[in-house]
Amino acid sequence: MLRKINPEHILFLDIETVPQEKHFKNLSSEKQKLWEEKSKYQRKEEFTAEEFYDRAGIWAEFGKIICISVAYLKYRDDKRILRVTTFQGPEEKLLRDFSHLLETHFYKQHHLLCAHNGKEFDFPYIARRILIHNLPLPEKLNMFGRKPWEVPHLDTLELWKFGDYKHYTSLKLLTNVLGIPSPKEDIDGSEVRDVYYIDNQLGRIINYCERDVIAIAQVILKLRQEDLLTEAEIVTV
Repeated sequence: MLRKINPEHILFLDIETVPQEKHFKNLSSEKQKLWEEKSKYQRKEEFTAEEFYDRAGIWAEFGKIICISVAYLKYRDDKRILRVTTFQGPEEKLLRDFSHLLETHFYKQHHLLCAHNGKEFDFPYIARRILIHNLPLPEKLNMFGRKPWEVPHLDTLELWKFGDYKHYTSLKLLTNVLGIPSPKEDIDGSEVRDVYYIDNQLGRIINYCERDVIAIAQVILKLRQEDLLTEAEIVTV
């Protein structure tokens, strides 16, 4: 099935998220109580709600998106180019810009969105944050009433499961076993919050996010049993 999909019809993407506030104490008293209720089963008694707040970025209700990296393939005269770009800035603006891309360039029925663990994380997270900002929900993210075969999403984690729903493989491990250059050369997901709020180095996070989205494209090519992209075939714009 994967080989029947035109790679030019796929928008590869990855997001990076952080807690909405730098510190737990910056939340309103109501939001603090809601966080305590939301997180109590994950943290159990090992951490207080405040100590666990560093992990708030993984929930769309308590986190925010700081960048969305996207990539798409173009084939011309037996040559191929992967174009990579990143939406950044205030969350509402980057969501508007990303939505505009979906509505103007990746809106057709055959267009697909692709991420690693995207069905569980990236796609619903983006949709929730769009609605929280009261922005129009792009059709590619509107899953209301859709049948499973109508969902325009590819997930490299799901593809690698081959129907084994209890199996989880990180992108770092998947690239390693498939012989793809690792995207985790500088930081990993657990460090994004500190790099953003303490080091104030959004550029490092963007580089990390772009390497992830390139790796996702490489995984799809590998699963299609095609040659991996060379550095010369990857263009950041």
